[in-house]
Amino acid sequence: MSRRALRRLRGEQRGQEPLGPGALQFDLRDDDDAEEEGPKRELGVRRPGGAGKEGVRVNNRFELINIDDLEDDPVVNGERSGCALTDAAAPGNKGRGQRGNTESKTDGDVTETAPSEQSHASGKLRKKKKKQKNKKSSTGEASENGLEDIDRILERIEDSTGLNRPGPAPLSSRKHVLYVEHRHLNPDTELKRYFGARAILGEQRPRQRQRVYPKCTWLTTPKSTWPRYSKPGLSMRLLESKKGLSFFAFEHSEEYQQAQHKFLVAVESMEPNNIVVLLQTSPYHVDSLLQLSDACRFQEDQEMARDLVERALYSMECAFHPLFSLTSGACRLDYRRPENRSFYLALYKQMSFLEKRGCPRTALEYCKLILSLEPDEDPLCMLLLIDHLALRARNYEYLIRLFQEWEVGASLAHRNLSQLPNFAFSVPLAYFLLSQQTDLPECERSSARQKASLLIQQALTMFPGVLLPLLESCSVRPDASVSSHRFFGPSAEISQPPALSQLVNLYLGRSHFLWKEPATMSWLEENVHEVLQAVDAGDPAVEACENRRKVLYQRAPRNIHRHVILSEIKEAVAALPPDVTTQSVMGFDPLPPSDTIYSYVRPERLSPISHGNTIALFFRSLLPNYTMEGERPEEGVAGGLNRNQGLNRLMLAVRDMMANFHLNDLEAPHEDDAEGEGEWD
Repeated sequence: MSRRALRRLRGEQRGQEPLGPGALQFDLRDDDDAEEEGPKRELGVRRPGGAGKEGVRVNNRFELINIDDLEDDPVVNGERSGCALTDAAAPGNKGRGQRGNTESKTDGDVTETAPSEQSHASGKLRKKKKKQKNKKSSTGEASENGLEDIDRILERIEDSTGLNRPGPAPLSSRKHVLYVEHRHLNPDTELKRYFGARAILGEQRPRQRQRVYPKCTWLTTPKSTWPRYSKPGLSMRLLESKKGLSFFAFEHSEEYQQAQHKFLVAVESMEPNNIVVLLQTSPYHVDSLLQLSDACRFQEDQEMARDLVERALYSMECAFHPLFSLTSGACRLDYRRPENRSFYLALYKQMSFLEKRGCPRTALEYCKLILSLEPDEDPLCMLLLIDHLALRARNYEYLIRLFQEWEVGASLAHRNLSQLPNFAFSVPLAYFLLSQQTDLPECERSSARQKASLLIQQALTMFPGVLLPLLESCSVRPDASVSSHRFFGPSAEISQPPALSQLVNLYLGRSHFLWKEPATMSWLEENVHEVLQAVDAGDPAVEACENRRKVLYQRAPRNIHRHVILSEIKEAVAALPPDVTTQSVMGFDPLPPSDTIYSYVRPERLSPISHGNTIALFFRSLLPNYTMEGERPEEGVAGGLNRNQGLNRLMLAVRDMMANFHLNDLEAPHEDDAEGEGEWD
């Protein structure tokens, strides 16, 4: 509804005197024109809108309610409404109106004799269009007013509660340092960034068979070549929740326990085919999949080994508790429970495959996941690996943040990361590589360079035995002043404790190639000379570091030995103590904790052989699968060995043993012996 129509309805318009019989017909014109042309106005005459323009005849006064300004109307039936009149242009418009009236009179009665139906039709069309326009404008104004009201209400709420508009997130609202992102658990995300989506997706062939899988998983993607999934009897339950942490544990059903017992028998048989037979009946038994994966890896079948590990991860992820979260960093799994160890080992093996595949960013996410499951105990000692993966993934900011929070943080003050050689050298390297990025401001680059130099000097002072082996691994010959100095010479490597030597060998065997860049070597050389000057000057920090080395590195804990075994780095494995190398290490459970929490016990193996048959015990020690007549073969071992097969293998073993003896080593009795007793010398 227009302002003019409202004004006229409220009685603000002129001409409210009593109307005569012929006064119902009047012209649409402005109020100023009505005043000036009052004496000339005739009943039923159209408003002069200029030469060639025709007014609109209105017979009902209330039709003005739905008629907006006619000056805004578009062309209807070849006619165009007049322009809006202002007070300044009124005299000119008046003159034009008078000329238009005289021209219309002189031209004859063409305009006066025009049919009234045409004017009524044009008026109706204009009314319809004005109605639609009024509806749109009213809804638009209402929505704008509603939005304004909502904004005002929100402002009042913010003012009353003291909340401010969103700005930069405070430090406390940042994600946890062990927060895991789902998208980085998929290696295709990283490979697409390297090679493009077309190169990665082009390798994926359509599935030959449509299989139905129970749920969508984050750790692995089910493959059509896998057996159809059925619940193997593996589940997870919530033990307790306290202090914002949730403690979970995997559980084995009776059926799964029977499969586990068969698996242990198959492992003792030292025959991989027995594990294959077990997987035919239990295709998603986790320990069997992991053990067979190691056997395939030893036979250089990396693709099959990785596929078996992914199947084990899929089986365990399908058993997750609804409240178990991979990303929150608040879910815990106790490594002392044997049922939980399989998940740790499966994640570690998958992480190793991803690193070898060239996906360090995805491997870093898996490393964070393993560390988040039990960060206090760290059963697989992932702190010895996370720095290496962060440097390979070029995620320097994350490594620096982890070091700052866990080295200085109040809640984790006991984590002296600077006492680990890998962190002592990797963090300054991260600062230095960060200072080499040209997209950073100059002030930040210089600050990172200074921080890197300070930390690397502290690392060289604390661990002087790292320098010469590092330069040797990088094929760099040190200066004579460095190699012959008593602080960095061969005596520094020999005098360090065995536990420290093991950590140094582990770090150098894994990360030495990160130091091969010429810029890195020149920066290291500068700081080595700075440390030598401090040593020659008698810096008291040198003696303090020497005393700390003697006290801190007496013996490595069991989780470090477990990490060294899983890493398979030759230099570190060779430095293991004898008490670790002499005991049997099983691939599905390397170095189990001494305080293991058992939920069920394996039943004892009872057989007729154990009842005093010495010869059978001897044959059993030679061939674990040998069975006597009437003895029931072990379940899960490829149907066992019958008596004939056992005898055949026994004869082969005895023949091999006899082949090792040399008859020349046996001395016969002499003929000239007095008594001829035939004794052996």
